[in-house]
Amino acid sequence: MRKLLVLFITAILLQACGESSTSKKDYKDKSLSIDERVEALLPLMSTEEKVAQMRIFHANIGAKPDKDGNLVLSKRVIKKLKLGIAGIKNPGEHIDPVAAAKMNNELQKYIIENNRWGIPALFVTESYNGVDAEGCTLFGRPMTSAASFNPELVQRQWDVVGREARLRGMHMCHSPEADVVRDPRFGRMSEAFGEDTYLTTQMVKNAIIGVQGDYKGLGAGTHIGAVAKHFAGYGQVLGGSNFAAIEISERTLIDEIYPPFEAAVKEAKTLGIMASHGDLNGVASHGNKELLTGVLRDDWGFEGYVVSDSNDIARLFYFMGVAETPEAAAQMGLEAGIDIDLYAEDSYAYLPKMVEKNPELMKLIDRSVRRVLRTKFILGLFDNPYIDLEETKKGVRAASSLELAKESDLESIILLKNEENTLPLNKNKSTRVALLGPLLKENTKEMFESAVGNSNVKFTAEKGFNLTNEKGGAPKLLDRDSKAITKLVNIAKRSDVVVLFLGGDEFTAKEAYFSNSTLGDRATIEPVGAQDELVEKITALGKKVIVVLKHRRTLSINTIAKEADAVLDTWDLSEFGDHSTAKIIFGDVSPSGKSPVTIPRSIGQLPYHYSMKEINYKKEYLFLDKGPIYPFGHGLSYGKFEYSDIKLSSTEITPDTEITASVTVTNNSKVKAKEVIQMYLKDEIGSVTRPDKELKGFQKIEFAAGESKTISFTITPKMLEFTGITMKKVLEAGDYTVKIGTSSKEYLEAKFKLKK
Repeated sequence: MRKLLVLFITAILLQACGESSTSKKDYKDKSLSIDERVEALLPLMSTEEKVAQMRIFHANIGAKPDKDGNLVLSKRVIKKLKLGIAGIKNPGEHIDPVAAAKMNNELQKYIIENNRWGIPALFVTESYNGVDAEGCTLFGRPMTSAASFNPELVQRQWDVVGREARLRGMHMCHSPEADVVRDPRFGRMSEAFGEDTYLTTQMVKNAIIGVQGDYKGLGAGTHIGAVAKHFAGYGQVLGGSNFAAIEISERTLIDEIYPPFEAAVKEAKTLGIMASHGDLNGVASHGNKELLTGVLRDDWGFEGYVVSDSNDIARLFYFMGVAETPEAAAQMGLEAGIDIDLYAEDSYAYLPKMVEKNPELMKLIDRSVRRVLRTKFILGLFDNPYIDLEETKKGVRAASSLELAKESDLESIILLKNEENTLPLNKNKSTRVALLGPLLKENTKEMFESAVGNSNVKFTAEKGFNLTNEKGGAPKLLDRDSKAITKLVNIAKRSDVVVLFLGGDEFTAKEAYFSNSTLGDRATIEPVGAQDELVEKITALGKKVIVVLKHRRTLSINTIAKEADAVLDTWDLSEFGDHSTAKIIFGDVSPSGKSPVTIPRSIGQLPYHYSMKEINYKKEYLFLDKGPIYPFGHGLSYGKFEYSDIKLSSTEITPDTEITASVTVTNNSKVKAKEVIQMYLKDEIGSVTRPDKELKGFQKIEFAAGESKTISFTITPKMLEFTGITMKKVLEAGDYTVKIGTSSKEYLEAKFKLKK
């Protein structure tokens, strides 16, 4: 009996041991869920290995190819990679896509084989004109895309970005910007999608859906993850100065600044969020737990990772002055909810020593590492970390991608002015066209000739002068060159039509880095140098003058708007920009872009955006013409659009019902053209002062010559919500006006009431 009892107990123990061993899960097991794999891996890691998964370094510290294209690592990088790494920024950015894919495969292989658990790294890029790397399709900048008022087009564009980046071996993108930008002094203005909350929200949401392959492309290995930035309010730095303080009322934050980020999280499922350089009403964003954990995670349910902006956790100590030591800064960032430290050696590098003194920090470290590992599993990097070079050869700069860049240009060019139907020009008429001005490119003449084909138009081209010396972090404006101006005027005299390429470039509007020697913001917004003088002297000749504006910040173009016969605002187009501009000028396509910003007459009008409170418009300024030069949403066409017969399905709405607003739009011309029909809502009486109007819908529609269409919008109660006097979202009964038209200044109106 005793022997049987011993055997019975032994059997139970063996069974228990067997169950224990089989219940231990293997993070390499593909059949497990992502969360199960994360939880299986995390306990295996040492503190140092965990912290390594919370840091990103830049490839320029020593991860590059040699002259034969083989990977070379510096001693510094080799030391870092022994423990693994969260990610590396821009590996292979200066080599062609196939060479980059080859190098990144070698780099990933080295990383996996040289850390204990074979944890792959995230390779990170950015996207302002397409993938920020050599040999990829070069699109227009985000502000340019916003001018298209075509979210579907933006989604297709960013789909190409996601595919081309993944084919290089990249996995994440520190883009797009979800900031609402309203200050043209800010050098980074063109990185965002404009001044309006609704437009920015639609563009950001579709950019993320595109770059992430509608989320499905992440695990499929075809797309990369987005990191929406800069959370929050970064586009509102005081004085337009990078790194300056940010002062935004809580109500404005909730109603105008947060929505693009909230849509990025809830609707587009962005994998990452980047915190803002600045503070927010006195609280440094990188140490703002209420923002990065409270709003982002508790309120919106964000599950991805938050990454610092460059070195900004450490700056809580040595720049912001809100932490007493570098270690205190690291703890502040960790507690706030920053999961990854970008670049710094004097921040999260201290965490292993800090956790020895304060073991409670391990819970926060584990929280962050879970988020990073989860991202890597979502991207499929543990199971499929490498790129097929044959796919890279076929997929980058595909013919379809290049055509999409051209299509995007054509939909983004804005016709601001067209006196006496100066445009389009007739390419079948014998015409001498002078292409002149400081924003002329070396291949502009070639692009124009290609666009018009075999025609009777003859082009001459002369840049004349540069705007700056184009050197260093703080370019210097050049002195007025009277000989160059005279030469340009003489060329114009011998021409029938003059196309002036004016505005600004990458040297007159750019990011101002932390170093005092690198500037990018401006204290004035007029075109720099002798550009206004050039316009005045050439228009004085009596020739037809067309101005093509190229720029990366809004410019107060008073002289240009007054003197030129036609003005095309192109912002910063793709690599085919001048070809696309020529096609617009010669009428192959009707322009359909709309201004994503208000164009002020003077810097003294700032802040100046169309959706300001109505009381802001009570008084104008002495010695200045009324209103902006051009309003938000403005853009002319070769079509002639007439709006009529605005109707509402009901004059009353309740919290549980909707209204349909419709308008008839007719193209009273002989050309096919696209029009952006815009719907604005105005709350006539509110418990707090309300915006003059708010964009709540738009549709870009193509019309045949002479065609009429009825365009409908749905007005929902959600559109009427705002943050009330008690700082809660409210829906207030009362009178509202819907305005449907061609811009924020030209529209038809109808009234309705909200009843509760």
